[in-house]
Amino acid sequence: MLRAQRAVPAWLAHPFRWQRLPVPWAAVARGALCAGPLLGAGLATGHPAPGVLAGLGSMLAGVNDRPGTRRTGIVHIGLPALASALGMLIGASLQAAGAGWWLVPALFAVGFVSGADSVAGPVRSNAGMQMLATTVLGAGMPLPGAPWAKALYMLAGCLWLLVLRLVLRSPRPAGGALSGERAAVARVFDALADALGAAGGPGAEAARRRLTAALDRADEALRLRRLTSRLLRRPARTEELLLTERFAAATALCEASVALLWEARPLPSRVADSPRRFADALRTGGSPGRLSAPETSTAGRGAFDRALLDAAVAFARREPLPAPEPGPAPSRRPGWRRVPAAVAGGALAAVGGRTRRGRSLFGPAGRDYGLRVAVCIAASTAVALMLRADHWYWLPATATFLVKPDLGPLFSRTVNRFAGTVAGVLVFAGAGLLLTGTWWPALVAGAGGALLPFATRHFALQTVAITLMVLSFVTVSGDPQAAAERIVDTSIACGIVLVVGHLPHLADPRRRIGQRVTAALRAAERFLRHVLEAEPGADPTARRALRRAAYRALGEARAAAETAAAELVAARDRNPDWLTVVTAAERIVDAATACAVRLDHGAHRPSTEEAERLCRALAAMAEALEDPGRAPDAAVVDPDLLPVPDCATLTDVATELERIRGYAGAG
Repeated sequence: MLRAQRAVPAWLAHPFRWQRLPVPWAAVARGALCAGPLLGAGLATGHPAPGVLAGLGSMLAGVNDRPGTRRTGIVHIGLPALASALGMLIGASLQAAGAGWWLVPALFAVGFVSGADSVAGPVRSNAGMQMLATTVLGAGMPLPGAPWAKALYMLAGCLWLLVLRLVLRSPRPAGGALSGERAAVARVFDALADALGAAGGPGAEAARRRLTAALDRADEALRLRRLTSRLLRRPARTEELLLTERFAAATALCEASVALLWEARPLPSRVADSPRRFADALRTGGSPGRLSAPETSTAGRGAFDRALLDAAVAFARREPLPAPEPGPAPSRRPGWRRVPAAVAGGALAAVGGRTRRGRSLFGPAGRDYGLRVAVCIAASTAVALMLRADHWYWLPATATFLVKPDLGPLFSRTVNRFAGTVAGVLVFAGAGLLLTGTWWPALVAGAGGALLPFATRHFALQTVAITLMVLSFVTVSGDPQAAAERIVDTSIACGIVLVVGHLPHLADPRRRIGQRVTAALRAAERFLRHVLEAEPGADPTARRALRRAAYRALGEARAAAETAAAELVAARDRNPDWLTVVTAAERIVDAATACAVRLDHGAHRPSTEEAERLCRALAAMAEALEDPGRAPDAAVVDPDLLPVPDCATLTDVATELERIRGYAGAG
């Protein structure tokens, strides 16, 4: 009899996961023109220090050079660039002051700010990490120059890549200056078509999550575009307003599609063809052509066909809808009064600038994040100063890229960091044997810069690219024999990070992940309450904005839960099954969306008592996760007590609430 194969633990399998992404050839070209040429320019002019600093700045900017519109690129690269320059200014000032052992408390403070800022969002998290890294490098690398000059050279290298980003781009689709935003909205229609094609199959939920991610990216792109117009005091152009209306139509179409996905019935292929026609029309500037014939066999299908017709009307318009008459509400700038609230949120929220409840710098999660990073950096610095005071910076710099708890499972990143560093050192040593002269470090740095955009699909490969570039900078700055020491320092840093990162208090997933899951449950509760309490015939704009906020919070919670599932944590049985809780919350939002569609089509509305019982139950779940001492038993809702035949999705809400209660009660 064959013995059943045991599944490989997630923490052990995660280091081998490889993201399948298209090769970003434009980013590869930008990477090849950054670190290597800047370092070579410094060597050619006889001023290697500015070349090293500018190359280092371009390398850190290259880590953030991801696909997106021009404006998202400016935010995702520019904010970390400013943080990197600030870190270099702090570090170089510490070096000029001869800090010595005062480096330990100084880096502890910078590490705390860097770690605590991780709760505000991915862009600010990257900015905090790069600020800490440049502080360490600025305090340790033996480069001449005033602190302010070093910071300016670092910023110049970042800005050089940003300039290349604006010049070297992939071929534009139709749309001119709005090409990036059009492409982002087109990807929403493509993801919608994929989700409709997966309806009724095992991949329906995963397809819906990809659709949500595409909506998030398009929403961010349009909000940043709107912010730019406001800052420039420029009224929106006709094409901007038309694109905003088409994205609003896509949002409505996605809402109706979620109801179709909830019905879990396979759909004819012609249903998915219509969104693809909209995507092609956005890319080419043409017409979507003939769409699928309408059908009203179910409430979801009727809502989808109505939204499809509205989308066709939006694509057929060549002039935006007239602005509504100004009322008592606060006035907006001319030309933007027509922007739906679903896409009119503050652009700072797109980069984590709007700090939500529990996400502040000194909140519980911020303190835990900050202490974990600060203790790790301080311990690494102290050990490095005891081992080799002249070249101490590599050890805490390595820890900087490992310890951030929001960037991936700690064990996986540690293993890949060590493997990537060893491979990078061996490749660099081989290049030093084969190449001669003073120019070869610039060639190696250029190769590493070209590899970096491709290497984002795996952390070990990314570490190889960064190691090649950093060793090139270190060699030019006057430490040519440092390659062998890097392996030893990396090993020590990995050990420190594993020990500190798994300390009981600092590694508690309930504090680090619970706040994101709690925020997602509260967003789901706000959406459910609006669905059940809204007046018949009310404007659906506010409802769609709440639904987008709920899905965005759920996406953040799922990312945190997946990271926690792959962590090497011994006390898993004392924490909730976060992925199960998030999945149940996603189904609640899906069911509430389907319920909203049915209510719009005349379904019987639940009573005030029934609606309040469901909403209070969901709020109780959030409170139970937020306060481990609170028992979630008060949130029990019996599905049989919801006799609403026309809106049967509410019984599914109650079922998922009971599922959350069972798993959340494990704590």
